[in-house]
Amino acid sequence: MTTTVESTAVDRPAASARRRTGPSYLNTHAAWKWLTAIAGIVIALAMLLPIIWMAFTAFKPESDIVAFPPTLWPRELTFEHFVDVWSRIPFARLYLNTIIFAGSVTLISLLFDSMAAYALARLEFSGRGVVLVLILVLLMLPFQVTLIPLYDMLNSIGLTNTLPGMIIPRMTNAFGIFFLRQFFLSLPKDLEEAARMDGASEWRIYWGVIMPLAKPALLTLGLFHFQYNWNDLLWPLIMSADVESATLPAGLALFMGQHVVEYGLLMAGSLLALLPVIAFFLLIQRSFVAGIATTGLK
Repeated sequence: MTTTVESTAVDRPAASARRRTGPSYLNTHAAWKWLTAIAGIVIALAMLLPIIWMAFTAFKPESDIVAFPPTLWPRELTFEHFVDVWSRIPFARLYLNTIIFAGSVTLISLLFDSMAAYALARLEFSGRGVVLVLILVLLMLPFQVTLIPLYDMLNSIGLTNTLPGMIIPRMTNAFGIFFLRQFFLSLPKDLEEAARMDGASEWRIYWGVIMPLAKPALLTLGLFHFQYNWNDLLWPLIMSADVESATLPAGLALFMGQHVVEYGLLMAGSLLALLPVIAFFLLIQRSFVAGIATTGLK
């Protein structure tokens, strides 16, 4: 009986100590969660500030844009920049050219990149390691290094100032091959081995087994390709000699003169050009996250 009383007396301080430390830990944890959430919101707003400024500037009159001190919220809303951008340049034609250029490059690149990645990830052949090293070298090589030789070659065969001339050099991409190879390596080999035992050809395994499993990676890479080519300025600007064969970034660059920049028209056109990329991302955002997580490119 005495032993029980003594042990109870000893346990009471420990229990009271745990009760004292419990709420303190919970308060610290809650404070840390709130601090992390606030920091995340501040960082997100800082990253979105240029886009927010662009969106508000597109609805400002020209006098409001150049006013000092500048203001984020427009003093007066106007839609004249969205109307003028369609009349000052052939905006519909530029939009169509950009859709054809970015869409064609995306679809063709996904096909060729996946074929090369499947060969490097699943097929055994001599020189496979050398091919992979060459692809990694191309991945590290700046595009500007090959720009002039590539332009001279296309000019010699008469493909400059044409959409095929812009599309053909972009039909495959070293990053896309490496990206899909990493994804294909993560897939189990049981399904393709079972398909081989049933007599399926390599093409049937690639198209009927591997490609359906690679949907998250394909959508993720498709977003990368589409966004990069949709926003690309240098390559279409060099390959197009007139506005009729140019893309949206090259056409919007006409509003940036040597002495005058028409910010209202530029922001309105940029806002309209941003909409397809945002819509594409919203459609595939779940697959985008899954594709990044399963390729190891974090």
